[in-house]
Amino acid sequence: MKAIKEGSGETKLSMLVMGLGNLVHGQAVKGLLFLAAEIAYIVFMITTGFHCLAMLPSLGSVEQEEVWNEELQVYMYTQGDQSILILLYGVATLCLTGIFFLLVWRGALKSAYKAECLAKGGKHLPTFKEDLKSLLHENLHRLLMCPPMVFISCLTILPLIFMICMAFTNYSKIDNHLVLFDWVGLDNFAALFDSSSILGSTFWSVLIWTIVWAFFATFSNYFCGMILAIVINRKDTKAKGFWRFCFVLSCAVPMFVSLLIMRTMLQPEGAVNVLLRNLGIIEPGASLPFFTDPTWARVTVIIINIWVGVPYTLLQLTGVLQNIPGELYEAARVDGANPVQIFGKITLPYMLYVTTPYLISTFTGNVNNFNVIYLLSGGDPVTNLSSTAGSTDLLVTWLYKLTVDKQYYNVGAVIGILTFVILAVGALLTYRNSKSYKDEEAF
Repeated sequence: MKAIKEGSGETKLSMLVMGLGNLVHGQAVKGLLFLAAEIAYIVFMITTGFHCLAMLPSLGSVEQEEVWNEELQVYMYTQGDQSILILLYGVATLCLTGIFFLLVWRGALKSAYKAECLAKGGKHLPTFKEDLKSLLHENLHRLLMCPPMVFISCLTILPLIFMICMAFTNYSKIDNHLVLFDWVGLDNFAALFDSSSILGSTFWSVLIWTIVWAFFATFSNYFCGMILAIVINRKDTKAKGFWRFCFVLSCAVPMFVSLLIMRTMLQPEGAVNVLLRNLGIIEPGASLPFFTDPTWARVTVIIINIWVGVPYTLLQLTGVLQNIPGELYEAARVDGANPVQIFGKITLPYMLYVTTPYLISTFTGNVNNFNVIYLLSGGDPVTNLSSTAGSTDLLVTWLYKLTVDKQYYNVGAVIGILTFVILAVGALLTYRNSKSYKDEEAF
């Protein structure tokens, strides 16, 4: 930094005594605020921070004990260490330290160097009141970005780092590691990738089904919605608005309500099976295994997802279709192109070019499509009683079961990390190799 290399003595001393450079150059309020921030940080570290960091490597060692109280004639429990709080406070202290040095310490040094340069150049040094006014003009972006960054740091970055750290511990119900747990390094990752173990075999089967589900859920919705949009958008189609209204009407009903109704209708004694019996299509007393057979359950959730998702795709692609220049179609017809050739050479490439980011985000959303799977099948049917996942469980629903139902928090954290890595790398590589990114001016 220039401040360290070219700054005067008081500017360099601002690295140790924050605000000193501002105080020397007459910016008293700003200098005192920086100094107060440094004092508050030092007091916090002395009273709490250093203890939190010191406990972080061990995650605690004192167990809760049962002690007999002679006076009250009852058993009482002594307070032991709680590894989850030690980990949380340690991670929070590290994040606070990083934010402090990245923003406050750097800001103090930069402000001191700026004050020095203005003073040397004989220019006016802004007062604290003028600095506040600048937040409504040239520094308005800093004022507007500050609250979101605070919330993102507290509600996104801190929990994310905490979850990543949890993946390297044995925090789980196994061997009663819910109060005191230890660092285990990459053992959880090794156990998850071991296909010979129950956990590893379950992971690979769930991962394969998640990818298959995301593929069919994305592209079945896309192409069904595309065909529907093309048919409605034709010149010969009458009452286009009415047909769009009919298909989009389902969007007005909350998705979870639609899914729960469909789940009820497809039960062994639900409306669909009862109707099929009454029509004589299936034998009396029999029922179609919509959610009791693994293959039937997987096909069922894909088909119902088409019914739920096509209206949204119809809305997206209708706008794209209406923006394709009509001259392209006229020129193709003059050259003798048939409808199939027009679709393959004009409509489909244009739509894929425009909607590639939409497809990527939809695929990512389907990998994490908790609602459809959990509300329809609940991940069932379970064909292996030793497994913690059902035949229709995705990684996200399996993660939910592992953490909420089974309390295997460490394995859940590993699955969360792997899901993020797979999706992030896949989405980045796909987008960077698409025409939407490479050839922005193609259309």
